Amino acid sequence: MSSPSLPMSESNLSKTTSMDVASVRAAFPALQQSIHGRPLVYLDSAATTLKPQAVIDALLSHYAVDTANVHRGVHTLSQRATDAYEEARETVRRFINAAALEECIFVRGTTEAINLVAQSWGPANLKPGDEILVTAMEHHANIVPWQMLCERTGAVLKVAPMGDDGALLVDDFDALLTERTALVAAAWISNALGTINPVQHIVDAAHSVGALVLLDGAQAAPHCPVDVQALGCDFFAFSGHKVYGPTGIGVLWGRRELLEALPPWQGGGDMILSVTFEETTYNRLPARLEAGTPHIAGAIGLGAALQWIEGIGIEAIAAHEAQLLAYGTGLLKGIPEVRLIGTAPRKAGVLGFVIDQCEFPVHPHDVGSGLDACAVAVRAGHHCAQPVMERFGIPATTRASLAAYNTRADLDRLAEAIEYVLRIWKVRG
Repeated sequence: MSSPSLPMSESNLSKTTSMDVASVRAAFPALQQSIHGRPLVYLDSAATTLKPQAVIDALLSHYAVDTANVHRGVHTLSQRATDAYEEARETVRRFINAAALEECIFVRGTTEAINLVAQSWGPANLKPGDEILVTAMEHHANIVPWQMLCERTGAVLKVAPMGDDGALLVDDFDALLTERTALVAAAWISNALGTINPVQHIVDAAHSVGALVLLDGAQAAPHCPVDVQALGCDFFAFSGHKVYGPTGIGVLWGRRELLEALPPWQGGGDMILSVTFEETTYNRLPARLEAGTPHIAGAIGLGAALQWIEGIGIEAIAAHEAQLLAYGTGLLKGIPEVRLIGTAPRKAGVLGFVIDQCEFPVHPHDVGSGLDACAVAVRAGHHCAQPVMERFGIPATTRASLAAYNTRADLDRLAEAIEYVLRIWKVRG
């Protein structure tokens, strides 16, 4: 597996295998439909990916044949459901190269994973004056839990700035690291900008001052190889619905000794060994952090999604997306009215832009609606990253985001749809 700090770029495309995009697209039923009389172009994968038939089949099989609770029944359906659930955990372990199954905790998604660490690790380890360092490009899910924790503990939230291109200012990041830094929480890849952060440097620099590192891997897991052991981070979180899997399921990975020291943040079934009215003895990992009936079908579907990615090859997907990003960037730069937001040298498949280089600027929401009329699905808004929008002095962007099933023809359709919006807007103006 390639270095986790070196996602795909033009320089290493030749080292990857090719991908049969036609067969990939055929695996996604949603792509077989038309919207407003035209074939769907789906460019909203940073929000949520479409689901391949293999994932749909896995969900259907559980609900149609093997519906039962896990870990608690002796009958055949329960045992089959338990086996499938734990096989999914093994798939997760393999996908991120965790050292042990017990380090992989099923949660509802990246947001819950971050909140788990904030609400369990935080109060037990932070004191007034300690510092948490985030970057200026974080998703709200990697800002708000730390703000809440700081209010609760007296810790201080620090923010590492980024440049005009959306790249982390590494020297400024390093300067903010001190002996007071207890935790660095950073996105591997920005959901709003596509910036690929220098995560190996972040981990090494944070550890040099004794700080722990939590990486938000929601946008990284679908786009580049992940090896948590090689990377050396302390916590890693990602969401199922970003990696072609179901919504409502995700993973918190943590180093075993850290997870074992976390106070359980939810009480209930399965996270206990014994309960009396006087005392409760907690279960071992991973159960002690998975209270209650889990999202069984979601975990099984996530396992199927990760197996689907493994079958295609994450390196092949990354290479394909890098080629598309370069092509799409060229197309959008060729439209004079368009201004790209997020032009860092190292980027993943996100094309965020505004139409303001003209007499009559077009609000991103109007752009999104106009593109939808052309059957091009994108996201318009602040992308749960309002500080990013404030940094660039804009209310929102239109964001086209790439996945394994996209093609150059999709990006041609995007460019044509933008031209359509401009024509309509000029008439109205």
